[in-house]
Amino acid sequence: MTQHHPDTHTLMEYSAGNLSEPYALCIRLHLDQCAHCRSQVDTLDSLGAVMMESQPSADVNDDMFERILGRIDTETATDLEVHTEPKVQTAYSNALERMLESDINDLPWKRQLADVSVMDITHLFPDQHDRVVLQKLTAGGKALEHTHRGRETTLVLQGAFADNNGVFGQWDFVTLDNHDTHKPVALEGDDCITLSVLTAPLKLTGTFSRVLNPFIR
Repeated sequence: MTQHHPDTHTLMEYSAGNLSEPYALCIRLHLDQCAHCRSQVDTLDSLGAVMMESQPSADVNDDMFERILGRIDTETATDLEVHTEPKVQTAYSNALERMLESDINDLPWKRQLADVSVMDITHLFPDQHDRVVLQKLTAGGKALEHTHRGRETTLVLQGAFADNNGVFGQWDFVTLDNHDTHKPVALEGDDCITLSVLTAPLKLTGTFSRVLNPFIR
C-alpha cells in the first residue's frame, strides 16, 4: 500500500492537464496503484466538469462551491466502499513498459556512483526541458549524500529505500528540492528502481564526494 502521495495542488494540475508529459507519467503510474489519489482525481475531474457546464453568467459563490464539493465527496466515499483495491499490475505499468520495450531489470544500466546505476530516458520525451532518468540503487546499497539544485520528482517502481524522511516503497511518490539533503539507502531484497524527473542536476554534499560534482549531470 502506498504511503507517500502527490500533494493536492499537483493532483489539481494533473486533472487540469497542465503537467508536462514526464510529470504526468509519474502521476499516472502512481494513480494506477493508489485508490486514495484516484478518488481525489475523480473528485477534481467531476468538479471541473460541473464548472465547465455552468453558464458564464452563473453566480459561482462559496456556498455553491461547497455544495458541489460535498456532493462529490459523498459520491467518492460511496465508490471507495466498493472499489478499494488497486489495479492489478506487473512490476511496472504498461504505460512505462510500452515506452521502454524492456523489463526494467534488463535495461542497459550505466554505473554512475558506488551502488547507483542510471539510464537517461529524456529522449523519450521530445521538447521537454527537464531530465528524465531511471535510477537503480543496489539492494542494501547506499547513495552518496546529496541535495538538489532544482526540483526532483521521484516515483518508486521497484523495491524500497529509506532516508531521513522515512521509508519509500513501491509506487510511493516524493518531491525534493534544494532545501532537502538526504542519503538514500536501499532496503534488502530487490534493487530499488525509481523514475525521476529533474529540473537541475543533484549536488553531492559529503566531505569527500563534493569533488565529484563537476562530473554529475
